[in-house]
Amino acid sequence: MEAGTPVQARLDVERIRQDFPILQQEINGCPLAYLDNAASYQRPASVINAIRHYYEHDHANVHRGVHTLSHRATEAQEAGREAARRFLNASERAEIVFTRGATEAINLVAYALRESLKPGDEILISHMEHHSNIVPWQLACQRTGALLRVVPISPRGELRLDEFHRLLNPRTRLVAIAHVSNALGTVNPVAEITAAAHARGVPVLLDGAQAVAHQKVDVQALGCDFYALSGHKMCGPTGIGVLYGRRQWLEQLPPFQGGGDMILSVAFDHTEYNELPYKFEAGTPDVAGAVGLGAAIAYLERIGMDAIALHEAELLEHATRAIAALPGVRLIGEAREKAGVLSFNIDGIHPHDLGTVLDHQGVAIRAGHHCAMPVMDFFGVSGTARASFAFYNTHREVEQLVAAVEVARRMLA
Repeated sequence: MEAGTPVQARLDVERIRQDFPILQQEINGCPLAYLDNAASYQRPASVINAIRHYYEHDHANVHRGVHTLSHRATEAQEAGREAARRFLNASERAEIVFTRGATEAINLVAYALRESLKPGDEILISHMEHHSNIVPWQLACQRTGALLRVVPISPRGELRLDEFHRLLNPRTRLVAIAHVSNALGTVNPVAEITAAAHARGVPVLLDGAQAVAHQKVDVQALGCDFYALSGHKMCGPTGIGVLYGRRQWLEQLPPFQGGGDMILSVAFDHTEYNELPYKFEAGTPDVAGAVGLGAAIAYLERIGMDAIALHEAELLEHATRAIAALPGVRLIGEAREKAGVLSFNIDGIHPHDLGTVLDHQGVAIRAGHHCAMPVMDFFGVSGTARASFAFYNTHREVEQLVAAVEVARRMLA
């Protein structure tokens, strides 16, 4: 796989797994079944090697030096930006702003937009948002007197589109919606949402942290104005992310932070800001992160997003059917359109206890509220057990999960 041979419709998962050193180990004497991908993906050797090569051969500060290493570092960073542009189908590299992750990307827009908010304006989010797409808007509303409006969800964990259309009104200044729910796996109809918002002249931000590694994302086809993602949720490093922003919006918004590359000239009475996207990239950037993100994108592209989506859908169907058949199981989130996330509870067992017992059998899942406490409140639970799948997971691992849950159920229920 690392040689670059394209993998077509059906994945050779066992061959792909050889690219991931971390998967070649046992946990507590059992083969590792890593099913916590919604929290963070693992990295193939090509990403690890790209970062190592950068530090061993090309590292220097960017955009400032006249020496060879500075030129190489600058080219490496911009190659990562071009990879992100291509991956999202943005129209130009100026629309790709590097951030520390999706959270910072959303905070950037919230911070910059609040300059134009006034009392009575409204920000429209949904009940299934990650805290990272709730708190920045709460902060903006607290500073400006704007109001946070929340689109409710159905018992299946789907967005109530009738309520979305009702809440979208002349006071709405922005719609901020998750493309895919991290807690439920729900895939929202974001193209329809964006079209409805634009019909009223309202810009749309999509939190794409849980979407980009599972399906093709085309920001021009979606029509969104902002798209936020994190590198570590798509085989890249931690600490690097992207804010896609349409040029017309990025040009309007004020800078997020000051200093470093966001500056063209400085005097004590004024500062001239840099051109896009550097206006939003203060300080020395995470060049190694950009290099790793570019390598991760290249890896995903070699596999093919259509093949990834097909494989993960099969894993989800297999896991959902098997887990739902166990006694005492309650599935949390049964949307008709789902990504590879399976949240569930078992009568009489706390999710943390379940996660601990599974870990003793080599199965890594996430247990808790998944930084989506309003979702947990809606379903009347304190948390869930969440198994989340990636293209390198196998049906054998699904069976390992099911067997481990059955052991926990017999032990604790």
